[in-house]
Amino acid sequence: MANCHPNGVGSIVLDRPSTTATTTGNHFRLWQAFSAAAFRRKIFDAVSCGSSSCHRLLLMEEVPNDTVTIKTVLKESNEPKKTDKVVKKPNDSGKSEKLADLFNLAEVETEAETKKKVETLEELKRVGKELQVEEEEQKRKAASRVRLLTKEDPEARVTLAMLGTIPPLVAMLDYEDSDSQIAALYALLNLGIGNDANKSAIAKAGAVHKMLKLIESPDAPSQAVSDAIVANFLGLSALDSNKPIIGSSGAIPFLVKTLKILDRRSRSQARQDALRALYNLSISPSNISFILEADLIPLLLNSLGDMEVSERILSILSNVVSTPEGRKGISIAPDAFPILVDVLNWTDSPGCQEKASYILMVVAHKAYGDRQVMIEAGVVSSLLELTLLGSTLAQKRASRILEVLRVDKGKQVSENFGGNITAAVSAPICGSSSSSTNPNGKECLVEEEAMMSEEKKAVKQLVQQSLQNNMRRIVNRANLPQDFVPSENFKSLTASSTSKSLPF
Repeated sequence: MANCHPNGVGSIVLDRPSTTATTTGNHFRLWQAFSAAAFRRKIFDAVSCGSSSCHRLLLMEEVPNDTVTIKTVLKESNEPKKTDKVVKKPNDSGKSEKLADLFNLAEVETEAETKKKVETLEELKRVGKELQVEEEEQKRKAASRVRLLTKEDPEARVTLAMLGTIPPLVAMLDYEDSDSQIAALYALLNLGIGNDANKSAIAKAGAVHKMLKLIESPDAPSQAVSDAIVANFLGLSALDSNKPIIGSSGAIPFLVKTLKILDRRSRSQARQDALRALYNLSISPSNISFILEADLIPLLLNSLGDMEVSERILSILSNVVSTPEGRKGISIAPDAFPILVDVLNWTDSPGCQEKASYILMVVAHKAYGDRQVMIEAGVVSSLLELTLLGSTLAQKRASRILEVLRVDKGKQVSENFGGNITAAVSAPICGSSSSSTNPNGKECLVEEEAMMSEEKKAVKQLVQQSLQNNMRRIVNRANLPQDFVPSENFKSLTASSTSKSLPF
């Protein structure tokens, strides 16, 4: 048997003869299972004594003494072992598979979006080229396509403007075909939505003057064309730099005329657009003179009461009253202050109350004569009610107006006595230690009582007027007979009231 030593040197040990072996002389007989080839292999393995040979020899000891079996074992030991593939078990949560699915889905969506963007860009380029052709029918179809593409797509508005679609669309306003005009107008309108650069480019391309040319032409434009022009004025006037251009072009008289033509009870979109356009234009002080020349103020005041447009009208008047000429235009309008005072009583419309009180507050701070007209219109009682029932902003504005009126009333009482009221009030009080020795003390007391009585009379008159106006309003709201007259008891009650009911 062959053994391997640690020093790598092999040795051969012959197996002892079996009991059945025969001897001839002194010669030993080898184990019968060894052949010549097997014996040579043993010698070779013993000399080399590698790790593999040692392993093979150990295997030879364990297997039966069969040549075929030995060869099979040696062949299997010489072949390289195949490592088994490790199959990863999926996590119980399944997060890895879901994440992979998300990544795959994102890649698919990205590819779809990219493809869609490329197709959209190609379509925009094609539409831009069609607008450059000379054929009118093809340009009209292209303008209609621009209108649809830019209706809800901000990126399309930017791209089409960069492709140069604005100048040919503006040029289409010179066509006599109303369908082409409408297609071009609404395409320009959509191009300017939410895009100040496009609004400026449209105005610089001469669209405002071409629109006015359509309005002033001998052949009056159709209602559809007029509505489209009003909508464009609304969109273009939202840009501050366009406000003076539109206001000085003559668009304000057209918008005022549109308001006059449309039925007051109509819910026409053009009416709303015209009011909004006028509001945008009234923000610029340079346009106030054009608004006054167009006789817009009386029209707006007479339209108050229509709750659909009242708050918008008051917003326009709030802008107009900010300039001296605008305040004058409001003050000279027929029944301007009675109408505005009546708005203060619209408890179901806080926004209208706030705007009306703002207009009256500005007028009251700037013109003494207008304050007297406001008082005569019954503004005090309405303001007193507003300080109690109005919104927070309306209450503050009403209090400011009342303060201005109170100061005016004090000045009026002082002027009636030909001196400063503060000096009279600071005079020595009769009956005090300092006045007991004053021989003119009685005269001082009489004069002071006379002055105070006049002031009390003025305050009582103001309170009585306020209470009577409130009573008249209550009667109207209760739908009582028109000939209803407050009783003498009520009159005596108002006459005996004191100034404690006033907020100042």
